[in-house]
Amino acid sequence: MIKKLSGLLFSILIALSFTVSVCAEEPKDADPDKEGFQYIHDPMEYPSAAQDIVVNPNAVYGYSPNPESKRLGKFADEIDWSDPDAVAKAREERQEYHDSLKELYTMIDQMEQENCTTEEIARAVSKRRNEIRFEAYKDDPEGLELMKQSNLETYGNENGPTIESLYEKYGSWEMIIQKALSPNAGMDACLGFYDQNYDQYVMLDQLAEKEEKAVLDTGVEPAPEYYTVVSGDSLWKLGRMYYDDGNKWQAIYELNRDQIREPSVIYPGMVLHMPAYGN
Repeated sequence: MIKKLSGLLFSILIALSFTVSVCAEEPKDADPDKEGFQYIHDPMEYPSAAQDIVVNPNAVYGYSPNPESKRLGKFADEIDWSDPDAVAKAREERQEYHDSLKELYTMIDQMEQENCTTEEIARAVSKRRNEIRFEAYKDDPEGLELMKQSNLETYGNENGPTIESLYEKYGSWEMIIQKALSPNAGMDACLGFYDQNYDQYVMLDQLAEKEEKAVLDTGVEPAPEYYTVVSGDSLWKLGRMYYDDGNKWQAIYELNRDQIREPSVIYPGMVLHMPAYGN
């Protein structure tokens, strides 16, 4: 069984790809020298940004990382956020990062055309996203150490989140892809990119809401990535247990045909790969 990206997810990714491309080719520069500069969209009204930043009247763009933020706290003292030259340099590096997102959209499109599964796409995109983060600090050893420390505190791994931890956290390969394409809105606010990428934040939020609504509508929670068979289990029982539909046994069987000879016979100790949402 091949589970490809849903039509909804793929259409939104295409729209996001267009948004990223337009922003990269025609940047909407936030001019910190403009008298009374302020964003059109208030970052403090966006929870994902507000949790990582503080209002700082002396900062070039009016915001700096919150020292208590788990994700951005280590960057609060990395530079003087009131120094135009220091912020301009950090902004250039941030622009390179945003440009790199186009590579991920190209990767997704190519893998979709090659009929890769959603899991395969999620694994490739997540791996490449971690690599891109490290490449951004190739000429900044101090920044690299800060990022590693932030990763260690946030994910328990200095190299960034593992695909297993991401699946455990988000529950679906689609959500992993979405999160891989989500820039940190708080850092964008500190470096003048918030208005430029606002539409992208909104589209990604809409996708997350639709994913959550799908779970609520069906009453089905995401399945675990793997399940170890115990005595008394059957594929029908697992279908009922995880997808509220015994007929989903067929999806489980198709995904594990390499080790299940007869659908009616599974043995304790078998480790079965479970389809996300039973699709």
